Amino acid sequence: MPLLGSHMSAAGGCYKAVEAAAAVGCDVVQVFTKNNNQWNAKPLTDADCDAFKTALAERNITHPISHNSYLINLGSPDDELWKKSIDAMVVELLRAEQLGIPYVVAHPGAFTTSSEEAGIKRIAKGLDEVHKQTKKVEAQVLLETTAGQGSHLGWRFEHLADIIAKATMREFDKLVGCDRIKAFHLNDSLKPFGARKDRHAAIGEGEMGLEPFRHLLNDKRFKKTP
Repeated sequence: MPLLGSHMSAAGGCYKAVEAAAAVGCDVVQVFTKNNNQWNAKPLTDADCDAFKTALAERNITHPISHNSYLINLGSPDDELWKKSIDAMVVELLRAEQLGIPYVVAHPGAFTTSSEEAGIKRIAKGLDEVHKQTKKVEAQVLLETTAGQGSHLGWRFEHLADIIAKATMREFDKLVGCDRIKAFHLNDSLKPFGARKDRHAAIGEGEMGLEPFRHLLNDKRFKKTP
């Protein structure tokens, strides 16, 4: 069976998200480890971390994942925001490490008033700095593909690994490597392919339909990928 999960609310404590995921039979849970619309984060206590880890073990949720704050923009040309985003991303990784979460999903960023090329360089430089500050942290950043709304990067595989637009999974594997995929974040779409609008639909009820999800769930390469 494929590993399936959902993003769950951590209101009341991150362990609450685990309980919610277990209640609907998930193997995977994604959480915000802090308020996703605020820069400041209430420090995690030992009790917070213990409650989360205990909930994972007791409810057999095998793959916890976190998602970074929506405020973070490593592609920003604004130095103040860029540096603030780096600091915030470091905090995201440190919090994941405290909770025993191996992966932090992150939107690549938006170039706003610069250009795609400048934004991509900015993101790469920002991630280098984040990794430099978290050398002893085992938690890894997972760059999320995006709808491409506005100036958001990540809606083309080229943004992630310099490969052609509309690449198939085979091309992705050849140029990036399927072994780099650590988790899938999936939704149907209210908008047609190429619209570059981030508008979710319930799976099977949007423009994509069930077929792409059926293919992915039956792809043996990703049997153990959450």
